Amino acid sequence: MNALPLPLEHNLQPDLQPALDAWNACLHLIQEHVSSLSFKTWFQPITPTKLDGASLTVRVPSQFFYDWLEEHYNPLLQSTLVTVLGHEAKLFYVVEAEDSSTIALQTSLFDQDSAKPTAQKEFAPHVSLRSELLPAVQHNLNPRYTFENFIKGDCNQLARAAALAVANNPGGTSFNPLVIYAGTGLGKTHLMHALGNHALASGKAKRAAYVSSEKFTIDFVDAIQSDTVNDFSQYYRSMDLLVVDDIQFFSGKEKTQDNFFHTFNTLYQAGKQIVLSSDVPPKELKGLDERLISRFQCGLTADIQPPDLETRIAILQKKSEDNNLELSPHITDFIAANVTTNIRELEGCLISLLARASLENREINLDLAKDVLRVVVSEVRTPLTIEKIQHSVCEHFNIPEDLLRAKTRKQEIVEARQAAMYLAKELTSSSLKTIGLHFGGRDHSTVIHAYQTIEDRMRIDSSFKQQIVQLRRLLESLK
Repeated sequence: MNALPLPLEHNLQPDLQPALDAWNACLHLIQEHVSSLSFKTWFQPITPTKLDGASLTVRVPSQFFYDWLEEHYNPLLQSTLVTVLGHEAKLFYVVEAEDSSTIALQTSLFDQDSAKPTAQKEFAPHVSLRSELLPAVQHNLNPRYTFENFIKGDCNQLARAAALAVANNPGGTSFNPLVIYAGTGLGKTHLMHALGNHALASGKAKRAAYVSSEKFTIDFVDAIQSDTVNDFSQYYRSMDLLVVDDIQFFSGKEKTQDNFFHTFNTLYQAGKQIVLSSDVPPKELKGLDERLISRFQCGLTADIQPPDLETRIAILQKKSEDNNLELSPHITDFIAANVTTNIRELEGCLISLLARASLENREINLDLAKDVLRVVVSEVRTPLTIEKIQHSVCEHFNIPEDLLRAKTRKQEIVEARQAAMYLAKELTSSSLKTIGLHFGGRDHSTVIHAYQTIEDRMRIDSSFKQQIVQLRRLLESLK
């Protein structure tokens, strides 16, 4: 084929001449393997800036230009560099943004101890830490959300532990990406903000940003319309920690998904941390590219379940303290027993309670709490406590209540104790540990054994089953 004109003339400074000679030698080889249009589009605009031994540094016009070279021409560049500079060849890029600021990126084409290409490094750019060259960050993190005011319970234990581990070592754990999924109002957004705030405050991440999938999409569309996609991509790909909320809203947005796919790859391969949230596990996300779902599943997926009774009470107590509000245990227990699925509703009840008391000049008591909850839930229930269950069981079996908590092994006491444990597990949302504590500090395994014993006996003893059924009906009527 006819040689195409090379992009550079030999009129540079003497210290740049070796880089020019090396790159022109590369271009002579490259033009033998690509079309004239591809050569003019993707290789002539590249400018060599430095040659240091077998390491060649070149400047490319944009982040998109760099991404395209890495994705479509990296094998060709590898073989060419080896031919010209030897098996220790390395290629360094400097990406020039539209505002003339630059980001330095590096791809190491070959392992120094091997004459063969190293696949792991083939698409592994490293973003320079030269922060003065990077765009300013608006992290969008809410400082009110911290680990300290996130109430830990069995419902969120794994998610919180994983988030704290990531916050202490962004990109340095196997939890990358970390995907947190939960229903509405269960605290996943709080946890993500807490993670980002902790990482920034401790200096573990210099550049961190929180963004909702909706905001990411809107900004991407604006970038297309204003012809600033390169700046948009450069901004998000320069992060040490990127937190994206509600990724299910990427569904059906193909161009946004494609941009996020490449952003994800750039951050992941550079060892940067990605944290995502959704309302379902990644495998259940609809309308998302399989490539994205596959990458979402390569780290840790942790869920947050609706809070149990103890956690709901703890949340109410914490929120009351934050608002300088004193609530009696009867009121917190009542609200927690009636608002069972959504932490935001718990907070809403508390705010409404405070507002009603202030506006109507009323004392905060159980009656006011019932009035407030009638607006939130269709049927207000009186909480059934373990103490009520113990009282009713002891009346039925005609034994003193204190014996349920004693160490005695008398058969009639053991039978009543096991029945009360069984009903407590069936009729309350208390944990096994909590139930055990109400029966003289017994272990959770004792509660499990009691539950199984009652179930087994009910299957073979119809008379005993009828007693338990009657007790259950009585207790349910007390709600």
